[in-house]
Amino acid sequence: MSTTRFDHDLRRREMLKLTVGGCLAAMGAPYLMGEEEEQPKSSNTKPLNLVVLFIDDLGWRDLGCYGSSFYETPNIDRLAQRGVRFTNAYSASPACSPSRAALLTGKHPARLGLTGVLRVDQYAPKNSRVVPPKTIPTLPAGEVTIAEALKRHGYTCASIGKWHLGAKGSTPLDHGFDINIGGTVAGMTKSYFAPYGIGTIRGGPKGEYLTDRLTLEAEGFIDRNRDTPFLLYLSHYAVHTPLQAKPELVKKYADKAKGLPMGKKAPRGVRARQVQNDPVFAAMVQSVDESVGRIVAKLKRTGTLDRTVIVFASDNGCLTSIRGKPTSVLPLREGKGFLYEGGIRVPLIIAGPGIVDPGRACTVPTTTEDLFPTFLEMAGHPPMPKQHLDGTSLAPVFRGAAGVEREAIYWHYPHFVRGAPRKLAPPGGAMRQGAWKLMEFFENGRLELYNLDTDIGETQDLAGREPARAKAMHARLRAWRQAVGARMPICRDKK
Repeated sequence: MSTTRFDHDLRRREMLKLTVGGCLAAMGAPYLMGEEEEQPKSSNTKPLNLVVLFIDDLGWRDLGCYGSSFYETPNIDRLAQRGVRFTNAYSASPACSPSRAALLTGKHPARLGLTGVLRVDQYAPKNSRVVPPKTIPTLPAGEVTIAEALKRHGYTCASIGKWHLGAKGSTPLDHGFDINIGGTVAGMTKSYFAPYGIGTIRGGPKGEYLTDRLTLEAEGFIDRNRDTPFLLYLSHYAVHTPLQAKPELVKKYADKAKGLPMGKKAPRGVRARQVQNDPVFAAMVQSVDESVGRIVAKLKRTGTLDRTVIVFASDNGCLTSIRGKPTSVLPLREGKGFLYEGGIRVPLIIAGPGIVDPGRACTVPTTTEDLFPTFLEMAGHPPMPKQHLDGTSLAPVFRGAAGVEREAIYWHYPHFVRGAPRKLAPPGGAMRQGAWKLMEFFENGRLELYNLDTDIGETQDLAGREPARAKAMHARLRAWRQAVGARMPICRDKK
């Protein structure tokens, strides 16, 4: 870190010391149960808790507060009214394992060497010119996770739900968490109804729904730790496949879909679903929303809501292009596995004490790595710049700043994603600098350039019209890859 950056961080920490105590009451209004309820009394004598609600494969437009009129998410929408809703939030990767590693470490997946989905990242079609590089098989033991960082400050840490970052020797218990319920090396559940086939969950009654069960476990953790600072990482398996939901909710949305237009047929060559009307997916989203409502209600009942930072986010884009295509995020292009906006732009809501002007939408571009330093700063703990090398704290935004110091956001996904026969997300890299986004495809070296301010759907490739800009951004992207030690695909003729 340069002296200038160090001085900036030091001034930021001093500002936080002056403001966090007086701001703890700023988010005292309830998150749930109606506007008329009494506001919880604020206390600034205890450390802030952190609750991370990490959803699997939830798309940018899969919430009411992000524009969906089919899915019903009143609890999440209410959470957004009590916090900041980021409209230019990005996942660190278009796939799950890398983004989860970035969240927990504050480092870019390319720097970690964990760029692919564990156990499935080596696929390549026979006619491809390149073979993906090997990704490391587990979250590195030497990395200090946010759980390990907070334990130094007396926090109790629980990982409840999906892990997908390693098996024995690299479970949540090996990375700073005191509790692991539901986390394994697997990336999905066998069933959303008990029995789940998840070894780290005790058997439940037949027919119990997984999203409800994980929420129940999280409520118990909050109850047991109401008097001590805690980190709750509630990582739902939903809304990942298999697409399964409660029958009564499926019927509700099937009836709702009957009165809706089917939407236009996708243009030739376009894979993405064009309309939100899948009743099973909608029911899964509602179960996630009900989970959020229950967690917030539990925080309120235990008297911990006014000293808890709540983060709601998705690990990557939605299933709009592959694996059944149950949802749509138009006008964004493509979905999970792709470096187009549909694969990496995600919902992000942060609510908690000290937020100026709650209920606002924030256009500041963010990425998953930002959450680690943001947690530390919002909770009043010193930064760990050697650990969260690729993250930038968003705490200044919550205090009213117009933006954060950042040159660009980068992506590196040198893998193929297979979601259906002959429909593959190709390996590549990308960067966003201001309104401009450059994409590079590793199989043929093709560059694409888009202005997201005027073309959020990435329909007009401007690389030919702006060759100087594309060349300069490409040089910066390559320099970044070299700086972080990004692993590149191997050309078949060079193997």
